[in-house]
Amino acid sequence: MSLGGELKDLSVYQHGGRAVLHGVSPYSRDDPVTGLPFTYPPFAAVLMAQLAPLPAWLAAGLWTGASAAALGGCVVVVRRALGRPSSAWLVLLLGMAALALEPVWQNLVFGQVNLLLMLAVLVDLLHPGRRLSGVVLGITAGVKLTPLVLVVLLVLAGERASAARATVVFAATVAVGFLAVPGSATYWTQRLLDPSRVGPPALAHNQSVSGVLTRALGETPPTWLWLAVAGPVALAAVLVAAAHWRRGDRVLGTCLSAIAMLLASPVAWSHHWVWCVPVALVLWERRRWAAVAWTAVFVTRPILWPPWGAGRELDWGALEHLVGNAYVLAALVLVVGASRWTGPPVRPA
Repeated sequence: MSLGGELKDLSVYQHGGRAVLHGVSPYSRDDPVTGLPFTYPPFAAVLMAQLAPLPAWLAAGLWTGASAAALGGCVVVVRRALGRPSSAWLVLLLGMAALALEPVWQNLVFGQVNLLLMLAVLVDLLHPGRRLSGVVLGITAGVKLTPLVLVVLLVLAGERASAARATVVFAATVAVGFLAVPGSATYWTQRLLDPSRVGPPALAHNQSVSGVLTRALGETPPTWLWLAVAGPVALAAVLVAAAHWRRGDRVLGTCLSAIAMLLASPVAWSHHWVWCVPVALVLWERRRWAAVAWTAVFVTRPILWPPWGAGRELDWGALEHLVGNAYVLAALVLVVGASRWTGPPVRPA
């Protein structure tokens, strides 16, 4: 039984897991159900092997339930770190409200892993003094490489032991991938820096610096240009994040680093932007008008107001670029605003 037109990414995850169980490379052929390739690091395929034997309907139910629970868990973890109580009714209410955010419902519709990874990162980073802090972050980086940006945050914030553990664990995931997954070298040598492997880079849903450059230039930017633009932008965001972390605001520091992760990624699909949820919770404690404005961007999804798909993004005018890159622009405004904030969050009564 297939998953049909929905939960396409979950089907790809199961495909990658089956490849591992059958001793073949998950990169050698596309998922026969969706026609989509497995685009994650080899270690991710090892983890997805747990899903492989399940019938599609059962995997869909378990995955969707786990993602919904992770969304609620993120609300609890963030509010607790902010010193706010979280009753069951409040968590349920905020979780249901979050379904109006485009990245959240896209994540659920596609059967994506982002909500689960976000909860794992938040639990790990908001308690960096634990003996095993950094371990979970290293595992998430083994599933999706972009969390490595958060290791930079730990280094700059003085959490070097946690950063070292994350790095060692990530290296271990790479080793596991080479040992357990045939054709692992294909990912690292051919697919890693090819943004087209996951879809058209110019698509409006690609809300990263690279996506902005692709739409502006009419073609995928050369690697040097992407690094020259995305590198300083991401570094600036992480530096602001580290400054807040050192002042004791680990939630804001983590959120800003996650934003840097999205901006720096060659491809950051809109469903990767589930970090809009903890950012909204953080902004509510500092500038409620900013929280409302931030949330409105992800509810109204202006990135899809201009014509999109089939390469139409390459014909955008100036106003359409402004609107169609709304997630990136909102993130840049957030980083600039946060660079001007000092002291602990102001908690309205």
